[in-house]
Amino acid sequence: MDQIKIGKFIAECRKKNNLTQMQLSEKLNITDRAVSKWETGKAMPDSGVMLDLCKELNISVNELLSGEVIEMNNYNEKLEQNLIEMVKQKEEADKKMLRLEIFIGYSTSITFFILIFVASFIEMQNWIRILLIAFGMITFIIGMFNAIKIEQTAGYYECQKCHHKYVPTYSNVLWSMHINRTRYMKCPECGKKSWQKKVISK
Repeated sequence: MDQIKIGKFIAECRKKNNLTQMQLSEKLNITDRAVSKWETGKAMPDSGVMLDLCKELNISVNELLSGEVIEMNNYNEKLEQNLIEMVKQKEEADKKMLRLEIFIGYSTSITFFILIFVASFIEMQNWIRILLIAFGMITFIIGMFNAIKIEQTAGYYECQKCHHKYVPTYSNVLWSMHINRTRYMKCPECGKKSWQKKVISK
C-alpha cells in the first residue's frame, strides 16, 4: 500500500468535508499529530479508528486503502488487491517480529550468563554479588516474557493432524514442550495434540 498516496487522499477528503486536522482528531478522540502523520504518509490509521475515520470522511475502507475514490466497476478488483497487500504487510511485519524475538532471546541469555559468571568467579562484596544475580535473573525473565509474547502473536501455529492454523493463548505457548519454534500443543479445531510448527502465512 502506498502510504504517501493514502495520506494525500485523507487530506483531500478532510478538506472536502471542511474539517481541520484538529476537528477531525477531536471527532476520532485522537491527537492532531496522529492525523498529521497519516496525511504526510509517516503512519497508517490503525484498525481501531479506521471505520470511524471513513465514516467522518464519507468514504469506504476500500477507498481509504486504495488512496482514491473507486468506481463501482473496479471495486471488487481493488478490494482483492488491498486484501492481498494487507496480508503481505502482515507477513513482513511478523517476520521482523520473529527476528526481534531471536535477538531478545540471545541478548538476554548472554547477559544473564555473563552476570552469573562475574558474580560467581570474581571477588566482590556479597551485596554486589546478590545484586548482579538478581539483575541477571530479572533481565532474563523480562526478556523471555517478551520473546514468548512475540512468538505467540507473530504468525500462526499449524496443527500436524488437521493442518488448522491458529494463534494460541500465551499460557499454551509458555507451558508447552518445544524444540525451537515447534511446540507440542492441543489444536483448538480437532482437539488432538501434535508438534505444531510456526508458520507465517495462513
